[in-house]
Amino acid sequence: MPPTRTTLRVRYAETDQMGIVYYANYFVWCEIGRVEFFRQLGYDYKQMEMEDDCHLPVVESHCRYRAPARYDDEVAIEARVTAVRSTVIKFAYKILRLTPDGEQLLAEAETVHVTVNKSMQKRNLPEKYLLAIKATMGSI
Repeated sequence: MPPTRTTLRVRYAETDQMGIVYYANYFVWCEIGRVEFFRQLGYDYKQMEMEDDCHLPVVESHCRYRAPARYDDEVAIEARVTAVRSTVIKFAYKILRLTPDGEQLLAEAETVHVTVNKSMQKRNLPEKYLLAIKATMGSI
C-alpha cells in the first residue's frame, strides 16, 4: 500500500521571524499524517482511546531537515508504518513541497510509539489495529 498522503498549506503562525517553518511544527505535521493513516484504515484516535483504551504516546522521534518550508507553501505529508509489534509501532514520514514543477523533499522523520492504556501501562495493540496495519505493510 502506498503511504497515506495528506496535503496542507503552511500557515503564517507556523513560521518564525525569518519566514521559515519552525522546526517543531514538522512533528505536528507528522501527527496529522499519523491520524490520517488510521482514518484511511477506518479508525480514528478518539475511537482507539475511548472504545479500546489504546493510547499511542511518542517515545522517540527524529527529523532530518532537507530544505525549508515557508509561509503559504503547499506541502504533502506522507505517512507509513515501517515496523509493528504487539506493543510498538514505528512510523516514517516524508514532508514534501508541492509546486507546479513537481515535489521537493523538505524533511524525513520517524516516530516510535508504545501502546498503553489510559493509566500508561503497556498493553498489546488490539488485534483489529494490528491486522489492519500489517495489511498496509503486506505482511499478513
